[in-house]
Amino acid sequence: MIYKEQRSPLVPRSLIPCCQSSPLSGGQQPRAAIGRALITKPMLVLAGEPAGNLDSKNSRDVIDLLYQASRHYRQTVLMITHNVHLTSSVDRVLRVTDGTLCDLGGVQE
Repeated sequence: MIYKEQRSPLVPRSLIPCCQSSPLSGGQQPRAAIGRALITKPMLVLAGEPAGNLDSKNSRDVIDLLYQASRHYRQTVLMITHNVHLTSSVDRVLRVTDGTLCDLGGVQE
């Protein structure tokens, strides 16, 4: 159970299950996992395909949440994604092609 004093103001209550007996839908599960990870306010957040199984609106919500948390708590977010549309709000993009680091720098269109 997550206590009130452990909640982050950036993590919406809808992302945090209030009790363990209520099952989460397939779309709520990854968002709840991200919410639980952000509650501890880590300095480094490792996110492997955080929006991989979500529709476009929920994907954007998750990425916005990660962005807001990184700015508010001065966190570094390392995100792996195949969706280049999710990189519009990031500071730096590293692109790997066939196991080789190809790009290093700002966001590339």
